[in-house]
Amino acid sequence: MERNLNDVMLGSLELFCLAAELQSFTAAAQAAGLNPAAVSRSVARLEVRLGVRLFVRSTRRIHLTDSGRTYYDHCRQALSLMRDAEAKLTGAQTAPSGLLRISMASPYGHCRVLPLLPKFRLRYPLVQFELNLSNRNVDFTAEDFDLAIRGRTPPDSTLIARKLEDAELVLVASPDYLARAGVPRSLDDLSRHDCLQFVLPSTGQFVSWQFRVDGREVDLATPPSYRCVEDYLGMVTLARQGAGLLQTYRYIVQEDLASGRLQELLPAFGGRSRAFSLIYPNREHTALRVRALIEFLIEELAHGPVSAER
Repeated sequence: MERNLNDVMLGSLELFCLAAELQSFTAAAQAAGLNPAAVSRSVARLEVRLGVRLFVRSTRRIHLTDSGRTYYDHCRQALSLMRDAEAKLTGAQTAPSGLLRISMASPYGHCRVLPLLPKFRLRYPLVQFELNLSNRNVDFTAEDFDLAIRGRTPPDSTLIARKLEDAELVLVASPDYLARAGVPRSLDDLSRHDCLQFVLPSTGQFVSWQFRVDGREVDLATPPSYRCVEDYLGMVTLARQGAGLLQTYRYIVQEDLASGRLQELLPAFGGRSRAFSLIYPNREHTALRVRALIEFLIEELAHGPVSAER
């Protein structure tokens, strides 16, 4: 078989991937124990070999070109395959390792995922995390994320979705607000109350409130007295301070309900939920650290949140 890659070229591929991940030749050189000129020369050799520019260079940072991004995605998978193959043969890798980049919706991250990560790292201490908490859908290719967790699955056939749990919705308000504005007794009463609404970053639309009436699923548009953009948890703060009614996830407010800080409303029309899922690229090879986190989160979250009484 013809040998197309020698040891020098394989080293150049590793340095190229390191520079792409750190967005700096200097940082890549420090991580590899080399000088920046050596990293720059390695990347230059690749660019000559390929006949394309891999990076756009500036005085402070470097950024992958479109060709560089495509090449990086393939090189990263190839090097990961080689490391896993070597580990399987030598038995060297007994645990997942490396950097995991995850994007997740901020309330789900704060309440459900972040509390679990220290437990995961106790099991797999060689894994590091880079966490993005936002309510937007990320671009896996352009932004180089390994996983995302979302309450709505993007309509993208190149992504895999694995459900974590069904998060129950609940309508709440503070006792102070209810003493001032009255307790709603029916869905029709909601239009006469101050309502707190979240604006979806992807569409700019409000999220309809969801109820169940005589076994039928009903979505209700409520007029917002307050609207929150980007930060979903801002609505919870407003509800706690007596600003109005809020439909949110039970896992966010379960401690408020247990303490009486918030009160559940119209439970006879409740029971609706939204599924939260792990989203990740459909690739031939998924890194061991990614597979380990997927199975860990499914195992931990499958039974839903543990209530304060348990």
